[in-house]
Amino acid sequence: MSNTVMITLRVVHIVGGAFWVGALVFVARFLMPSLRAIGPQGAPIMDQLVRVRRLPIAMMGAAIMTILSGVILMWQASGGFQPAWMATGPGRFFSMGGGLAILAAILGMAINTPAARRIGVITAAIQARGGAPSSEESTQLQKLQARVGVTAVVVAVLVVLATAFMASARDVS
Repeated sequence: MSNTVMITLRVVHIVGGAFWVGALVFVARFLMPSLRAIGPQGAPIMDQLVRVRRLPIAMMGAAIMTILSGVILMWQASGGFQPAWMATGPGRFFSMGGGLAILAAILGMAINTPAARRIGVITAAIQARGGAPSSEESTQLQKLQARVGVTAVVVAVLVVLATAFMASARDVS
């Protein structure tokens, strides 16, 4: 592979990963606890982020681009996933980091994406009729926000660990 392609893949991997990790940490540490604290009144904020700003799509896109570019970079570095290279310190650490990132992406897409969509549907219905959410809608929104919040924390921890493995991989013997 040409040097230009490798540089491009590395930039996509690092910039995409930085966005993905940063967005997840922000969501898990600041946004979801704040939305939980204000209760159902936070639904319009979630609607804006999910339906209008399409944050889950941006985060999913960053996750996919980060993982795909990472797999290609690892394929190149390992000579096609050669067992001898995979058994080295860098091979093990890049593999562990990649595995954690893939697990994080699967969890985020399987749990948070459907929950965020459901929040958007409920919020759109509330806004369409005007007024406050019903008690049932409030309960559903709180449960969905809690699910998104817990999963966001787990996924954020996984991507932070993945980043730590990747950042230290070249220096491990």
